[in-house]
Amino acid sequence: MLKNTLLKATEAGAKVMQQFFHGEFKISNKDGINNLVTEADHASEKAIFDVIKNDFPDHFLLSEEAGEIFMDSNYKWIIDPIDGTVNFAHGIPICCVSIGLEQNGEMIMGAVYNPFINEFYFAQKGFGASLNDNKIEVSKETEVGKSCLVTGFPYTYLDNKNGPLEVFARLIRKGVPVRRLGSAAMDLCWVAAGRFDGFYEHKLSAWDSAAGFLIVEEAGGKVTDFSGKYYSPYQPHIVATNGKIHDELLLWINDEF
Repeated sequence: MLKNTLLKATEAGAKVMQQFFHGEFKISNKDGINNLVTEADHASEKAIFDVIKNDFPDHFLLSEEAGEIFMDSNYKWIIDPIDGTVNFAHGIPICCVSIGLEQNGEMIMGAVYNPFINEFYFAQKGFGASLNDNKIEVSKETEVGKSCLVTGFPYTYLDNKNGPLEVFARLIRKGVPVRRLGSAAMDLCWVAAGRFDGFYEHKLSAWDSAAGFLIVEEAGGKVTDFSGKYYSPYQPHIVATNGKIHDELLLWINDEF
């Protein structure tokens, strides 16, 4: 029942994205520069909520736009109704619905769906990860220098030591290709699918990574914070790799290589 609800909710949000895409919709700005929210974000969120509340009215909801809808429950749905809103608002089809399901503080399921390129990612704890129902695995690259990486830049941050620009410059000056696509959930899924060898970012929220980090782990990858410790989506730093380049990438990020 939980899996069925997760899939239905993800599909409902994606259907709303398709209805608004390339159309006219209202766009406003949240705190910070280019931190957009659109009419479509709210509509997608409502469609997702309707599915979950219908099946599990007593479950906790955490969503980017609505915030926390607290319920005394062992289950928490962590929702990004449109991850990659800036891309979406500009008609760039690198955006998706992302929903993670947590039970007693542990992520047990995650789904990420980009309807514009027809890619539906799903993972269940202990059961592996899939793309459009086909099993996926991380890449086999063993060296950062031969890797293709992806990152993101927060809209507001202090330009401090080992900040986003400094780490980015360190890598590209050594010839390491680093992409910036604008959707952390898609970045994580493409690590899981073996397209990227690793992903790192300095400032994410829980809804950005809740589903994607489980998908990476279930595809055989490794996810930690910048110190190499257990990853929690409730702290900002993330490193997700195929596992084989993980320790080396941490050295690059922390300027210890």
